[in-house]
Amino acid sequence: MKQIVERLAEVRRRFSDHKIEALIVPSNDPHFSEYVADRWKCREWLSGFTGSAGTLVVTKTSAALWTDSRYFLQGEQQLSGTGIELMRMGLPNVPSIEEYLIEMVAPDGCVGLDGRLFSVTEYHRISQSIKPIGLKIVEDIFDHVWADRPAFPQKKAFILPQSVAGFTISEKIEQVVRTAKLKKEDIFLVTALDEVAWLFNLRGADIEYNPLALAYAAVNKNSTSLFVDKEKLSNEDLQTLEANGVRISAYDNFEKFIDQVEITHNIILNPRKTNILIRKKLQANSINIIDDADVNGVVTSLKGVKNEVEIEGFRKAMVADGVALAKFFSWLDENLDSGKVTECVIAKKLCEFRAQSADFMGESFGSIVGYKEHGAIVHYFPTPETDVEIRREGFLLIDSGGQYRTGTTDITRTIHLSKPTQQEKVDYTLVLKGTIDLSMAVYPAGTRGSQLDILARGPLLQHCINYGHGTGHGVGHFLNVHEGPQSIRMQENPVTLKVGMVTSNEPAMYRTGQYGIRTENLILCVPFHSNEFGTFERFETLTICPIDTTPIEKELLTPSEIEWLNSYHEMVFDALSPHLAGKELAWLEAKTQKI
Repeated sequence: MKQIVERLAEVRRRFSDHKIEALIVPSNDPHFSEYVADRWKCREWLSGFTGSAGTLVVTKTSAALWTDSRYFLQGEQQLSGTGIELMRMGLPNVPSIEEYLIEMVAPDGCVGLDGRLFSVTEYHRISQSIKPIGLKIVEDIFDHVWADRPAFPQKKAFILPQSVAGFTISEKIEQVVRTAKLKKEDIFLVTALDEVAWLFNLRGADIEYNPLALAYAAVNKNSTSLFVDKEKLSNEDLQTLEANGVRISAYDNFEKFIDQVEITHNIILNPRKTNILIRKKLQANSINIIDDADVNGVVTSLKGVKNEVEIEGFRKAMVADGVALAKFFSWLDENLDSGKVTECVIAKKLCEFRAQSADFMGESFGSIVGYKEHGAIVHYFPTPETDVEIRREGFLLIDSGGQYRTGTTDITRTIHLSKPTQQEKVDYTLVLKGTIDLSMAVYPAGTRGSQLDILARGPLLQHCINYGHGTGHGVGHFLNVHEGPQSIRMQENPVTLKVGMVTSNEPAMYRTGQYGIRTENLILCVPFHSNEFGTFERFETLTICPIDTTPIEKELLTPSEIEWLNSYHEMVFDALSPHLAGKELAWLEAKTQKI
């Protein structure tokens, strides 16, 4: 705690150099990644709070950290004694960051931030919200106060072959040029790491869980530049990029490139994904700036619709993942009475079984293993401090996923380890009904996710039960496990579902202090039928893993829901059985029996 107090004092001593009265420290990197490399864990270093989400505000006389309900307990423990106040977002009477700044900073004062860590949109939102207080871009203070700050990650990267990606790099560049309607004087900036990765078939290991390399790109009708350190790539991959018309420059050269853009060019950027420092540099040189016509980003919208090769890759990854999970659950059943199975042990074992696949490249996120009441904590991650032994009683919720060379997986299974109570059976079956009902949906082309969300929530809502998170998020192809542009949730998202989109299907329910239940599959939007009434689509379930039938209250399922479940389990057995033998095959056969 003393160390945190000293770090805060050192940062405050820098305020006068920059003529600021406060500093906002987010959890971002310059690309606004979901996970960030150690170098950009500035908020964590300065506050001691290790949660993945949070924003720290430091003033001359105070400090406060905003985070959501996932981290209230953790925040309270880690901030104790630091002088940093925990702001529990979403609770009554908790001020917003802007309200706090207005209260703590004089009207003629100025608030500082690192322009690389705030998007154009977010910068302007904060600036308008705190008026008449000023908002100022300052240099990276942490370069001066963080003595042993980690260096930029330099992990090896590689180019996916067309046989995995489906399109060559030049074909994807042409898609962007055509979709964005680029003219010869236009330069289209690509700043989000997953967008750069998709565009250049580039994969890396600079970011935990996400197979990404630090990079920027600039696309012109006649030339394309990729800003990535050459040392990360093999000579063969460098030659592949050059053969596709890509000029390669160092990652650090991107800001120099921005400074040297000629005034005859137009720069097209997405204000939600481009940091404010880039825009300010362009404005200082009087460069004409055009916002991306696609609010979600042209590249994100193209990336969200998987091609046939990517879809086949997903199917291959699902078999590998299903085999790993069958082996894991068979192991769990055999070892549960040993007294040595804990949440942390399970998280480690999941990774070990997935790693048996030659295509496995790592986990797609940290495994959520919640036993009993821990399952009711939506984004609970087991730690040595919270770890508990798993016994033959109650619910166990496991949400995990893998990165495979051909696709990304994300699956949740909730299993019951003894004889469920009537309430447990009803709760479990209502969640399962939601999963099945969304899986069976037939809908007209052009439907939005918000229009289908009720299918997943409907069975729960009829019993006055609800869950606070969304029902579905997009999933990348050997990329980020969470991506856009589509979603399935109550809140409106104008993006329509399109054939080729891969989305999660994860209704849930949580009883605080008792248990959580979530059943998640990945689903693919596919064509279904066309007639005089229009064009219709449906979902194909990609995930291949048994769903626990022990807690099912069969009377609550309709005949069509029972038929879907039995057909699903038949498909699971047919897909996985050729890859299993002995006890593991016997486990699969038992868990895929008809109900």
